[in-house]
Amino acid sequence: MERLMQIARKVSDKVEIYSLDETSNSVSFENAKLKDIDSKFQSGFSLRIIKDGKVGFAFTKNLIDREEFVENALSSLKGGVEAEFDLPLTGNLPKLDTYDPSIGSLENNTIVDECNRICDILAPRTEGQINLYAGCGINRLRLMNSNGTDLSTDYSYYYTYTAIMYPGSYASISREGIYKKFKKTPDACLKYVLDTYNGSAKEVSPRGGKMKVLFLPETIYVLMWRLWHATSGKSIYQKESPISGKLGKQIFDSKLTIYNDPLNDRWPGARSFDDEGTPCQYFPIVENGVLKNFYYDLHYANKLNTKPTGHGFKSSGWGGDTITLKPNPHLNHLFIKPGDKSLSEIIRSLDRGIIVAGALGAHSGNIPNGDFSIGLCPGLYVENGEIVGYVKDAMVAGNIYEVMKNVVAIEDTLYPASMGTYPAVLFDDVSVATK
Repeated sequence: MERLMQIARKVSDKVEIYSLDETSNSVSFENAKLKDIDSKFQSGFSLRIIKDGKVGFAFTKNLIDREEFVENALSSLKGGVEAEFDLPLTGNLPKLDTYDPSIGSLENNTIVDECNRICDILAPRTEGQINLYAGCGINRLRLMNSNGTDLSTDYSYYYTYTAIMYPGSYASISREGIYKKFKKTPDACLKYVLDTYNGSAKEVSPRGGKMKVLFLPETIYVLMWRLWHATSGKSIYQKESPISGKLGKQIFDSKLTIYNDPLNDRWPGARSFDDEGTPCQYFPIVENGVLKNFYYDLHYANKLNTKPTGHGFKSSGWGGDTITLKPNPHLNHLFIKPGDKSLSEIIRSLDRGIIVAGALGAHSGNIPNGDFSIGLCPGLYVENGEIVGYVKDAMVAGNIYEVMKNVVAIEDTLYPASMGTYPAVLFDDVSVATK
């Protein structure tokens, strides 16, 4: 990387080099039987250069020809993309506990044995199909720029995903666990999946209407996706956010506090710097229902004449190879502050309502405006404090700036899920349509 930096600096004003090595092992079980084992190693480099106020970008899987790599970045300058921001000089960052060396010696046989153990526990106790996914990996990242920044981090992870499928559908009751080292799936996780599935195995057809709706951690991303979009510096700059003028104002129920915390190294993937070298920080988005902040990368902070907030990440809502992506504003470490009631207490408090256990069409609706309209996959129907069955062909719809003003209760425990780490949240007066 040092030689690449020397070559690139000779022909440009500013240089940023990003490298990533990823090692991963994964195991999948279908219908309680081993289906696949996969091991991967991949590495790559991306290069951003700034010259005459324009930005160029290129990526490669190797550094065999550094001169050609730089030429590719120079050629992309013809696109005329403006880059008026400077690259940060960053050092003296907090040391985070992100890597457990035991992951390096974790064998696939151990993961398979753990999956078999889970199947042996669940299979005799349910008629549903048991699907499992588990795996581990190590990511090694290094970031250099021409201003003198040279940062690196390693992080390890081990994950499990346990699901029991409803017959004749893709719907399931599932739960994910993610750790920095190998850990047996807790009994509480298996009990939750088993009891929730068995208690809802009967298909029911309740009437629709406005009612209480409980979003499980696995489906909260439907709501957070809209907030993630509305508070991005990109959306503010492009005038797409319906809350651009509402900093300091109440937008949600006072029970809701939503924050980004990359420094929380209890969870895998904690970061002290973003993919542009800006320091990360604890960052409140909504505090007791009040909108506190928008978030920015280098580019959009410059466009809006404000400071970058450490949210410039090579991420995409649709996935993709990290090396091929350019930094954009992203909330990669989003949390909802837990409440004071267990999930079972919240369910027992329901006279009538729906639990959103899975979502279809999370992209449906006007995301910039906060609208959503999702199919339930599955939805669980609750009556008199008990789950009585699962609902097919049903939908939940609304707008987050209305729905999230009516919080009834928030679960007391956080779980890793899509787009963040969340508790279950119960809302009132939500529209449910049933067949």
